[in-house]
Amino acid sequence: MMISCTRTAILPLRRRLMTASTAYPIKFASSIIPGYGRGSADLGIPTANIPIDDVPVLDALDTGIYYGLVQILKTDKPSEKKTSEFQKDRVVDFQYTNKLNDQEINAVLPMVMSVGWNPFYKNDQKSAEIHIIHKFAHTFYGASIKVMVLGYLRPEKNFTSLEALVDEIHNDIKVSEEKMEGTREKKDQFWQ
Repeated sequence: MMISCTRTAILPLRRRLMTASTAYPIKFASSIIPGYGRGSADLGIPTANIPIDDVPVLDALDTGIYYGLVQILKTDKPSEKKTSEFQKDRVVDFQYTNKLNDQEINAVLPMVMSVGWNPFYKNDQKSAEIHIIHKFAHTFYGASIKVMVLGYLRPEKNFTSLEALVDEIHNDIKVSEEKMEGTREKKDQFWQ
């Protein structure tokens, strides 16, 4: 007898399995896509968005804020212009890793990741937005990355003001840095 399942039948089961108490680390690879264009502009906290549809484990995770590590991989492609997946009228310059310095490429860096609907902005699509805790001089849309999620910080929530949202993000960054201090996962074989 053959049993078949559709993605919609499996997804609720995965959602029940992928909660805040999920076993960590969670490892995956993806690429950076343009988001809504507000991380840097509105918040002063740039984010590297990744396509949830390409990373099924993200769709299965509870919405909320996670912490972990990220590595930007050398991506040898010429720069090009592409349309944003979230804002169809926004054309973005895909630089890949062409403008990153040698210390930024392949470095294992701390990150905070939001997975969800961002209720403050009332997103109409679920998104995964990674804030890499490092000051970059240039964007790197299109670059390939590796991500290791080490844990869950808090559930997604709404805020009464932009300032309250920014304050909470800064707190998330601080807490994640404290949790990752001296982490041995930076030497994991995953980064090779």
